[in-house]
Amino acid sequence: MAIPKSWSAGVVTARRRKIFALSDANRTLPLVRRVVADVVRTHEDATVLHAKLEHRTGPQRSDVEKELERTVDRLHALVDELREIGCELKDYRMGLVDFLATHHGREINLCWRLGEESIQHWHELHDGFSARQPVSLLS
Repeated sequence: MAIPKSWSAGVVTARRRKIFALSDANRTLPLVRRVVADVVRTHEDATVLHAKLEHRTGPQRSDVEKELERTVDRLHALVDELREIGCELKDYRMGLVDFLATHHGREINLCWRLGEESIQHWHELHDGFSARQPVSLLS
């Protein structure tokens, strides 16, 4: 069973509808933090299981394939949970999440990474993590 590109190389983006104010996005962080921590752990579990497949044959391989399938299903459920909250997972390994927001009439992404206390960065929609800027610049 091959690792789907949608969870190994990056996240397939979905159409986002919810637009967050910075304060609203920060209020979601306790829940988002828990879900994203589960995403990072589950992704690592799936990566380990995929590596095990290369060394298994016969019934052992089948058992690992079934476990990997359950793990990938769990990963998809977690990503769906984030979508229901209204944010978008951008990186499984880093635990990177964007929240759609507006600033002076244009859409931007508020950007948060697992381990950060609050949302402190933003970037343009077409930019990514490397182009993050402090939210203080939005004032």
